[in-house]
Amino acid sequence: MARSMKISRIETFLAPPRWMFVRVETDAGVVGWGEPVVEGRAEPVRAAVAVLAEYLLGQDPARIEDHWQVMTKGGFYRGGPVLSSAVAGLDQALWDIKGKHCGMPVHQLLGGPVRERVRAYAWVGGDDPGAIRDAVTAQAEAGFTAVKMNGCGRMSPVATRAEVRACLLRAGTVREVLGDERDFALDFHGRVSPSNARRLLPLLAEYAPMFVEEPVLPEHTEALPGLVGAANIPLALGERLYTRREFLAPLQAGVAIVQPDVSHAGGISELRRIAALAETYGALLAPHCPLGPVALAACLQVAFTTPNFLIQEQSLGIHYNRDADLLDYAVDPEPFRFERGALLRTDRPGLGVEVDEHAVRAADAAGGHAWRNPVWRYDDGAFAEW
Repeated sequence: MARSMKISRIETFLAPPRWMFVRVETDAGVVGWGEPVVEGRAEPVRAAVAVLAEYLLGQDPARIEDHWQVMTKGGFYRGGPVLSSAVAGLDQALWDIKGKHCGMPVHQLLGGPVRERVRAYAWVGGDDPGAIRDAVTAQAEAGFTAVKMNGCGRMSPVATRAEVRACLLRAGTVREVLGDERDFALDFHGRVSPSNARRLLPLLAEYAPMFVEEPVLPEHTEALPGLVGAANIPLALGERLYTRREFLAPLQAGVAIVQPDVSHAGGISELRRIAALAETYGALLAPHCPLGPVALAACLQVAFTTPNFLIQEQSLGIHYNRDADLLDYAVDPEPFRFERGALLRTDRPGLGVEVDEHAVRAADAAGGHAWRNPVWRYDDGAFAEW
């Protein structure tokens, strides 16, 4: 019997604009890459990866499910975004190794493709209402058939009429530019209180958004049944949920679209289980992914093999990407070439992306990044949701 590979080295790299890469090397020379990060909290995730590496070094990388079980359940205290994100990046890298070792794309290892194209949407901001029309027009001209933007800026706990009108104006402007043949989604970003959401959702229905994302903060799950009943708009959430168990209550409440992040919610292994859970409730998968090329490549592998997939988020040109963009750490941009707003299936082995290792190492050596999300406040000085 041939000797199995062993994991021989695990390294992490901070890279602008706000990403982290993990490189998992085997004694057979096969290398896998992942993206473990919590945006704004990359350093604790890096430390968590180092702790998990103590277990993984010397192990057979092919035993992905067993490693996932140990990494998520092997400690008495479990869960949370930091640990889940560390596991997520390592899980991506293990799938990348397995695919490369077998000479197959990960989607073949997951059961084979069910589609040839993955529809994606482009980000158009929304915090600055005056720039919406031009931004949407530019993305439509680039071939995208769907866009997403913030539905509001900072919003009072009980919205003023002006704040309500500003949200509706955003939606109306986008619908006017796109017409009826293209789609747009609104992200409430947790900025909207449950009472404001109950007020806004019925008013937005006439603009027929594809979905409204994170209509309330994840800690307000109890508000979801009422919002689903009042909305007449598909509701989506999940970027701040990390396990399939956390998705159960929203799905039972009638949420139409789940948005787990492959770099937060336990990696490819858990993402596909969340998708399967959603399918039993008639819900769709639209993975959250405003991150880098490895995270997007991992999402695509799941999307190609998931029957209830809807649409993919991606970060090309997003406003966060000031010091680097989606393709800057990829040797070959071809796997991320958009054709009529969609990404085409490829049969490249593993995750299908070749990371520019030199660029990643150089970015980390230059200081990486210390990105932090903004802190917003109301006029009286109290904390406001960003």
